[in-house]
Amino acid sequence: MQLGLCAHPADLTSFKELPFDFIEGHVQNFLKPEALETEFAASAAAMRGSPRPMPSANCFLPADLKVTGPVVDQARLARYTETAFARAKSIGLTTIVFGSAGARQVPEGWSAVRGFEQYVEALKIVAPIAKKHGVTVVVEPLNRGECNLVNTIDEGAEAVQRCNHAHVRLLVDIFHMLRNDENPAPIERHANLIVHAHVAEKEKRSRPGEMGDDFRPFLRALKKAVRCQRLAIECVWTEPMAVGAIPALIELRRQLADAGY
Repeated sequence: MQLGLCAHPADLTSFKELPFDFIEGHVQNFLKPEALETEFAASAAAMRGSPRPMPSANCFLPADLKVTGPVVDQARLARYTETAFARAKSIGLTTIVFGSAGARQVPEGWSAVRGFEQYVEALKIVAPIAKKHGVTVVVEPLNRGECNLVNTIDEGAEAVQRCNHAHVRLLVDIFHMLRNDENPAPIERHANLIVHAHVAEKEKRSRPGEMGDDFRPFLRALKKAVRCQRLAIECVWTEPMAVGAIPALIELRRQLADAGY
């Protein structure tokens, strides 16, 4: 299993000795899909100076690009996605995480059933664009405290299955599962759909090892997902990343070894 850090490559150029395998970037801040190409050029330059590759990026859509509710601009979604995925391809980025709580939050008074249908419709819009640029979009179930749509692994799997496209798969975020009090069983149940994973501790979204959370039951289940070869730490750092990343990675590798990796 490759281990990564969610960060901007410009923040990591001085940390070349950190024992991580990849960087997970931020679509909005790094690919800048609605900015001029000249603005993206600075990000691309930072990537060229990065100590590690960036195969994945999260935070796909801004909150005002709604995919649920009474006002959905599908044309803007398609334009945004085309630019984002073309820029992703240009730097070798192949996995886009579709969390985007604000964009998919179902408005008060709107049908939750219709909201789910709209989310699947959005996946069907981005899927062929993902195929065109060699990108895979991964659905990220979010905890109920952050979003009211697609919260569990089962719900994420249903969205993927209803989209029914090879370039739309599923992500497991152990932090969100812990917040939802989910057990690891759904990971095994949908192992064939899972291609990417995130992790952080439950209480404060802290780095692995800070509070002592045990991820092993989830990691054992994740081992069944043979296509999932990357696990990114997506946490709130309470110390400088250069300080906290080393014990976080050591602890995570220890728990992975205990889980049979």
